[in-house]
Amino acid sequence: MRLPFLSMFITSPFAGLQEHAEKVKECAWAFQTAFECYNARDCNTFDELRREVRSLENQADAIKRRIRGHLPKGTLMPVDKFELFRYLREQDNVLDAMDDALDWLSYRPESGIPEKLTKDFFLLVDAVINPVELLVEITAEARKYFRNFSEQQRVKVKDIIRRLRRQEQEADNLEDLVKHKVFSFEQDAIAVFHLVRLAETIGHVADHAENAGDMMRAMVAR
Repeated sequence: MRLPFLSMFITSPFAGLQEHAEKVKECAWAFQTAFECYNARDCNTFDELRREVRSLENQADAIKRRIRGHLPKGTLMPVDKFELFRYLREQDNVLDAMDDALDWLSYRPESGIPEKLTKDFFLLVDAVINPVELLVEITAEARKYFRNFSEQQRVKVKDIIRRLRRQEQEADNLEDLVKHKVFSFEQDAIAVFHLVRLAETIGHVADHAENAGDMMRAMVAR
């Protein structure tokens, strides 16, 4: 016999948040591959990789809609649903930033990244991927915390969020370095604008990951 009272605790949106985070991470790897392809110059699959990123983004959107639309009325949750939706929005904004960066690259398909800046842009892309990968850890550990409310588990979640913040700061520093080098090395105004905007758009990936971490920090706070 099913107990109506206990059934209010069965459906947890945190499983969906973790699934969404895993899809964001998968998209980040595809984004990284697409960026590397763009800079290979002889790569002819950039558009195909962009479509893969868009497909993964659509899959993540489906998960997002499921979380938002299938939260049964009367479900008891340990956090306010609006806090949860704010977290989901920031995690989803990570996807939008990656898609925006690839769109921005596509506007100048023949230009590529200048060789003297290639390494710095690769380092920046690597740096923004790191905090995105931590979102999976955060959601997985937060899911455990909201099952048992263990203080030890809460501390573990907060430690991961602190790691994410440090990684986001590293990404910020690399973004600043890239922009400084662009202004130092480039003379063409269009190239300067394109590269600076590209660095900023890539940097937004880590910014939104940090924002998501801050939202989770608020949810586990006491």
